Amino acid sequence: MAQMWTEKRVVISPDAPTLAAAVADRLLSRLARRTSAGKTTHIALAGGQIGTAVLRAAGASAQRAEVDWSRVHLWWGDEVFASRSDAERHERAAREALIERVAIPAENVHAIPGSDDVDDPDAAALAYASELADYGNEEQPWPEFYVCFLGVGSDGHVASLFPDRAEIQVTDRAVVAVREAPKPPAVRVTLTRPVINSARCVWLVVSGTDKAAALGLALAGASYETVPAAGAKGRKKTMLFVDEAAAANVPGELIDQDF
Repeated sequence: MAQMWTEKRVVISPDAPTLAAAVADRLLSRLARRTSAGKTTHIALAGGQIGTAVLRAAGASAQRAEVDWSRVHLWWGDEVFASRSDAERHERAAREALIERVAIPAENVHAIPGSDDVDDPDAAALAYASELADYGNEEQPWPEFYVCFLGVGSDGHVASLFPDRAEIQVTDRAVVAVREAPKPPAVRVTLTRPVINSARCVWLVVSGTDKAAALGLALAGASYETVPAAGAKGRKKTMLFVDEAAAANVPGELIDQDF
């Protein structure tokens, strides 16, 4: 499947709370516009502190009432393989921050199976791949994501695709298990690069001085094997929403405050 990549653009906010609110506003305005036009929209969510902050800001915004949530499907880019009630689960954080505050049908929330659903992370990966395929086609066995959210680790990882590991090289599966991840929790399930990069828009949300070096390498065109964030690209748009603390190494020509 031929794909045309667009240049990465950067939008800078003064601090993490402003960043989260700005991204939430952009998300809700686009969802409101698309759902009012009768379009079904699939979103891949990110975990982590800033990813959850975006969802919390969306859940607190009055603009959430303008979205027809029956036309929105929520997925996850990665997940901790643990009990569904585990505090480390991205799903649990997302439910508390946003999902429980909007009228989204339960069947539109597509959580990655946990340890109380299946026996191991490989089974969770297979089950999630099957669920993704229910919303795809023979050529692309997963839904067309309008936005795939990604956080960026200080090592440059996105989702649970870590530098110099086998998972970043997988292109023949939609979902893989991750064991002995270099960042705890050690056992995870993640979407693969083909799924992430098939999204119409990839939005990387990055906060903190500890992310500045990885962000700079990603924008400088580092190898995706060593800096996975460098290989995360949407089909139409690739946006990096960052706070000033993370923006120390951002080239001025990539800044696009008008997006």
